[in-house]
Amino acid sequence: MKKIFAILSAIFLMTSYSAKAEVQFGLGLIAGNLSVDGTEAEGTAADTSNRSKSFDEFFVGADLFIEHVSDTGFTLGLSYVPIDTEIGSGDRTDSATTTAAGGAENDTGARSASADVSGLTTLYTNVPVGDWYGLLGLNMATIKTSETLPNSSYGNEDIFGYTVGLGRRADKVKAELSYTDFEDINISSTGGGTNSISADADALTFRVSIGF
Repeated sequence: MKKIFAILSAIFLMTSYSAKAEVQFGLGLIAGNLSVDGTEAEGTAADTSNRSKSFDEFFVGADLFIEHVSDTGFTLGLSYVPIDTEIGSGDRTDSATTTAAGGAENDTGARSASADVSGLTTLYTNVPVGDWYGLLGLNMATIKTSETLPNSSYGNEDIFGYTVGLGRRADKVKAELSYTDFEDINISSTGGGTNSISADADALTFRVSIGF
């Protein structure tokens, strides 16, 4: 709901922008590196350990955008990435062990999990600085999880982020380099156990776009 409200507010602002502004629709091609540092905290009676893992994923993709460009070059835009981007995956198999009391630990079995950034939407502005422009953006996305666990499952989480960057425009073509930092991701499991995942994700991105 909060993402829908933000998008509707952005559309209202763009349609009420200066009448001198040129409206452009277009396509952007994106390539970059996504870095994720995450920790899984086990909360079962048999296992209360923490496991940490880091990912560096190279990705390519595309976005669709609409933007208003004033005669001074000041731009207000909205972009949407229709393709999910994986931010990490992993698997392991736990085997039963014998406890000091002589019993067998039953927290065993195969485990796998992955997470994707889905529905990435960015409200952004380009502020002219000489022949260049500064990029500022607010990001909204959903972290979608997929897992195979013996007794529990994780849900999805909506997150925000911000983008800063530098770019250059030549008529309706733009090239820009940007850095995006998402807020911390915190997801708890449901079912048997109180496991949780916390992660921090950021991305360095190069984008070329063309408007029509």
